[in-house]
Amino acid sequence: MKRRTFDKLVSFVGLGLAALLLIFAGLLNFGASFANDSVQSQLANQNIAFPAEAALPSETKDQLAKWAEKQVTTGEMARDYSDLYILEHMNASATAVLGKPATYSEVAAAYMTAQRDGVTTPEQLQKIADLKETLFQGNTLRGMLLEAFAFGTMGVIAGYAAIAALVGGILFLLLGIAGLMHIRRTPEDATI
Repeated sequence: MKRRTFDKLVSFVGLGLAALLLIFAGLLNFGASFANDSVQSQLANQNIAFPAEAALPSETKDQLAKWAEKQVTTGEMARDYSDLYILEHMNASATAVLGKPATYSEVAAAYMTAQRDGVTTPEQLQKIADLKETLFQGNTLRGMLLEAFAFGTMGVIAGYAAIAALVGGILFLLLGIAGLMHIRRTPEDATI
């Protein structure tokens, strides 16, 4: 095979890969922007804000202090609000009623058993019912916030992938151009 033919093939393949990677970079950048903008706008519409530092749960105060009195607008903030603020309140509520942290399913089962067997007072049964509702609402909000975190994380990953695709596209573009320029200096009779 002639060297010039080989150089042309390699150069055009490189330029094709450059075009493909640049298209991918644009699409990934669009996806990253869409994800980040959606998370930000949807969380801003919810108007969820961290309380002042003095009102943060003592168990997670050190981790949440950076967000004190700020509105939840990013996936990271949504994760921290869910896992370090809401979950702590849910555990405290369960501990106050049952003496230990409990999940919604555990409290729902305890409520059904207490209601069926009649082994608790009406006041205690109402406390368990209120706790069941609190845990259900807390888990629902946590689920929504953690979904925003996951969507925001996918946006961040897409942003990094867009940068990598852009760098790769530029590299292949430069190599393809260099290959085409090299063809001019390759003798007609050179072979591989």
